[in-house]
Amino acid sequence: MLESVGALTGSPWIYAVVALSVLLDVFLPLLPSGVLVITAATAAAAGSTTVAGAGSAEQATEVPSLLALILCAATASVLGDLVAYRLAWRGGERLDRAIARSRRLTSAQERLGAALARGGGILVIIARFAPAGRSVVSLGAGAAHRKVKEFLPWSALAGVAWAVYSVGLGYFGGQWLGATWVGTAVSVLALFMAGALAAYLIRRPAAEAAAAASATATATTAS
Repeated sequence: MLESVGALTGSPWIYAVVALSVLLDVFLPLLPSGVLVITAATAAAAGSTTVAGAGSAEQATEVPSLLALILCAATASVLGDLVAYRLAWRGGERLDRAIARSRRLTSAQERLGAALARGGGILVIIARFAPAGRSVVSLGAGAAHRKVKEFLPWSALAGVAWAVYSVGLGYFGGQWLGATWVGTAVSVLALFMAGALAAYLIRRPAAEAAAAASATATATTAS
């Protein structure tokens, strides 16, 4: 198993695997696209794809290119967002009913609409790091029929930010901790921590709005 992972990170196929994983995880958020990007970047940091703990040190014929990894992951991220956006745009009444049944999707759609209407899409960037946030935002933007010129630039920024952050984690983790599974695990943990923070930042405005609405309703009832 470990030898296979090491061989993959030292092969040009790593770019195709990373691209496919990132492209599809907008529909299947459980795909380990971030882990793949970090693993490849860790191998690049070490200058080899030696697999620690495999019982032998195998020198790879190629080392993954950091720039190629960033371009590959960012491009696949934007393409996946656009596919989800277009599918949701054409989803019709069935998708509208599915979103209406989901409090999370409805809330995300409302927040996204407000953010884009104000000319700011920082929510799109933050959501890219949150678990399933990319899916919620892309589908919400499409279902709300937001203009592509409002959504696409922020999606591109989100994809680049996520790709640079993920590759940076893998590279610097590999530089500081070595190309070991410990270094990769620490980098993946940092990615998950960023996701948890992003999820908190997304939920916080909704919680504050709900509290304000509750307070207003209570005051109105009291008067």
